[in-house]
Amino acid sequence: MIGETLELTVVGVDDIAPSLRHVRLAAADGGQLPPASAGANIQLRLQGEARTWRNAYSLISQPGRRDVYEIIVRRVPESRGGSAFVHEVLKPGDRLVASWPSNLFAPQRTARHHLMIAGGIGITPFLSYVADFAHNGASHALHVCCRESETATFAPWLQDCGDLNYYWDADGHRLDIPALLAQQPAGTHLYVCGPAALNDQVIQAAADAGWPASHVHCEHFGAALSGGTPFTAFLSRSGIEVEVGESESLLEAIERIGASAPCLCRGGACGVCVTGVLEGEPEHRDHYLGADEREGGQLIMPCVSRARSARLVLDL
Repeated sequence: MIGETLELTVVGVDDIAPSLRHVRLAAADGGQLPPASAGANIQLRLQGEARTWRNAYSLISQPGRRDVYEIIVRRVPESRGGSAFVHEVLKPGDRLVASWPSNLFAPQRTARHHLMIAGGIGITPFLSYVADFAHNGASHALHVCCRESETATFAPWLQDCGDLNYYWDADGHRLDIPALLAQQPAGTHLYVCGPAALNDQVIQAAADAGWPASHVHCEHFGAALSGGTPFTAFLSRSGIEVEVGESESLLEAIERIGASAPCLCRGGACGVCVTGVLEGEPEHRDHYLGADEREGGQLIMPCVSRARSARLVLDL
């Protein structure tokens, strides 16, 4: 178990909705898993016949639990293979390699009240939040924007949620974000996780209402990983050239040829994979680089960003 990666066994697979699959994972050697805190995620290596996907998933299991990790995976129509693999191929008894748990979206312990806003599958990190808050007696509220048909899907993980509210796309059922933010007591920390449009609306509404940036927390996922026009990347330190296909990320192409590239979140948020650009024009899709860094064009996040030019030369 102890090493740079974890060896896991699939011990349970359940479809909890037409496009949602609940997966339970245990240590392959039967031992205890490393503990994970609320909001943590793991990166799974999914080995298909022709390629390998490395996807990060939020852990929904109770924080600190060491006998099993739980995740929920939505199959998306635009899947590049990872979610389709989980839904079509993964079964009990399969072995997987995973990263150790990491956490870039932990709740803030100094908050007097925790306000969570989730969109769709963005509810997953908050399932462990709710367990944590219930255990510690922390004041909290969860507001979920989802399909009306999925309002009961996550009930097994939300039984201890003190203030739970659902919204969907119909008259009288949509979330009024400015009105919700205006009702919050002083000392509230705001967390949002969902599609980019929801994240942006919440962050902008908080800024318009004068919330301090230190009290607003966001986890991004999904859309930034979509593909684009193929291009060529040249790794200057190793002298290797790699073709980046339209349906793979620059990071995946680098990993495909066996080159070493540090990474963590694989969603353009943590900054671990930031890489120097020596030639070419990056197409930035991350949430990490500042405006000046983007304008300068000398850095790129290979996990999500691509190239506007036909060729990039990387300091890698």
